[in-house]
Amino acid sequence: MKKTLVNGIKLAVASGLAFLALSCGTTKLYSWYDYQEDYYHAMKDADEESVKELAETYQKIIEKQKETRGIVPPGIYADYGWMLLQSGKVEEGKAMLAKEMELYPESATFVGSILKRYE
Repeated sequence: MKKTLVNGIKLAVASGLAFLALSCGTTKLYSWYDYQEDYYHAMKDADEESVKELAETYQKIIEKQKETRGIVPPGIYADYGWMLLQSGKVEEGKAMLAKEMELYPESATFVGSILKRYE
């Protein structure tokens, strides 16, 4: 009986350690590249070069998504679409906003209201 209890405790400890080891690994769902830094500079500096770098980062995120989910992160199509609308590229911007609603239907209320302004 005592040996069974010790074996049970050993099994519980080993299982717990295995669970901890497996849960400590980081899983990246999306590739963000330099988004955070480029977005910060585009908003802070608002100069042509920083906005251009942000646009390039959006394109990279959209074209080269290589992490676990394999799709563009939420909000990227919407942000990029809004930026395109602001720069006068209405059709491209509307296409990006529509893609955001397609991938993330929960954004339809907000993104749809933006699209209505440009119809």
